[in-house]
Amino acid sequence: MYQRLFAYLVFVGCCYALHLPLPPDELNIYFNERRELLKKSLDDSLGGHLVLNNEERVVNEILERWRNEEFDKGVKNPSEFWASQHFFNAKPHIEKSKVFRIIQKFPKGASLHSHETALVSADYIYYNITFRENIYAMESESGAITLKFFKQHPGAPWSPIAHLRQIDRTFGHRLKEQMTLMRNNTALLHSDVNTIWKEFQHIFDTMKSLLTYKPVFKDYFYQALREQYEDNIKYIEFRSTLPLLYDLYGTVYDQEETVRVYVETTKEFMDDYPDFWGAKLIFAPSRFTNNSVVEHYAHVLSRLDEEFPNFIAGFDLVGQEDPGPPLKDFIPSLLKMTKQSRLFLHAGETLSNGAKTDENLIDAVLLNATRIGHAYAILKHPEVMKKVKEQNIGLEICPISNQVLGLVSDLRNHPANHLIANNYPVIITSDDPSLWGAKGLSYDWYVAFMAMSSRHSDIRLLKQLAYNSILYSSMDLYAKEVALKRWENDWRTFLIQVRKDEIL
Repeated sequence: MYQRLFAYLVFVGCCYALHLPLPPDELNIYFNERRELLKKSLDDSLGGHLVLNNEERVVNEILERWRNEEFDKGVKNPSEFWASQHFFNAKPHIEKSKVFRIIQKFPKGASLHSHETALVSADYIYYNITFRENIYAMESESGAITLKFFKQHPGAPWSPIAHLRQIDRTFGHRLKEQMTLMRNNTALLHSDVNTIWKEFQHIFDTMKSLLTYKPVFKDYFYQALREQYEDNIKYIEFRSTLPLLYDLYGTVYDQEETVRVYVETTKEFMDDYPDFWGAKLIFAPSRFTNNSVVEHYAHVLSRLDEEFPNFIAGFDLVGQEDPGPPLKDFIPSLLKMTKQSRLFLHAGETLSNGAKTDENLIDAVLLNATRIGHAYAILKHPEVMKKVKEQNIGLEICPISNQVLGLVSDLRNHPANHLIANNYPVIITSDDPSLWGAKGLSYDWYVAFMAMSSRHSDIRLLKQLAYNSILYSSMDLYAKEVALKRWENDWRTFLIQVRKDEIL
């Protein structure tokens, strides 16, 4: 095909040089070749092999109409192509998008990369949790606020939060600002990666002792499941450091109790919402440690897996990769771990090339990770890309997180565009949505659909993303089969709903 196309281009050049008209047959050949190239590109992309039935085609036409309208508007005024803008500025505009509203209704299957401390919206934490009894606040000289529950007044520097709200009208506003990165701070949009990560860590410091109060922790996780469910997510695999919980009487509980709260809360939620499929936990302590501690983590993981065999999915190490120790420092312990558990490894969340951080990708594939978190630097490692396909390793892509944390400004330049165009095992997921004012997966799916795939991509891409979320989960084969059947029911309901809404 390419030889014919080259010969034709030579022929066209000669015609132009000699001022000869092009024969009609030659024009047809050219445009047929062009159509074939475009069709092959689309067929080779994520979801390109799927065949739509009549009902699906009708809904696809609705989606394409709204998508093309947004694209055309963005061509005329690039500053209003919101999927390419910084999420802090784009969020209210995205929420008005008809494409976004369709994606909100879309049955997304599973969420496979999120962290326990950023699963619940800041509004719920502020308006529900921070107005409870027995909360005390401590504010540092820099203005950083820490919250904790006490049975009795612990004395200075702690003050009852209700009292602080009474004497300082700005306290509530300042507290709420410290719960997300999405604040009135334009400098943060243009900061370097390390500065943004520092702000990121401050939020966790503010929230930790507030959320690890045992009664709150249970309510918090129930709300996390509810917010997933409301975004048409039916299953979640989340990463947890397994923080130690406490109560008003000074009791500090062990990690087994933390997992027990997760398990019991999941069961309670599934009793309340029988069409929810479930949840699993990835034990994910900090990467800022050494090999002997990781070996201890392996023992903890083994113990937890024995006590909660259907709830523990596997292991990861979390925290900013660039300043942290690389995976190769932990190979002795991680190799042992592969014999007892799955690995879901953060790797390549960096702009570096040839540094210890992007080379974490090499260790991730050699350790046969079940999935790789972020994999932002993967295009710099072609051999890793080959192994990802050969070993069928899921790639957990978190577009908005990558933008907010300073890796990419315009998501049309995100490296996952190449992965989507070449049918890599991509899962679009959310990372820490509450920290930038998001919920669930809809925002990330929207920007992936609008900014990270071809304009010619359609509902088949979204359908394949839902399939991938199930296929690359840690569910066993039977559970995946059941989940896919249940998803198909949700899919049929979605098709009816979109057609009905369009008529109305």
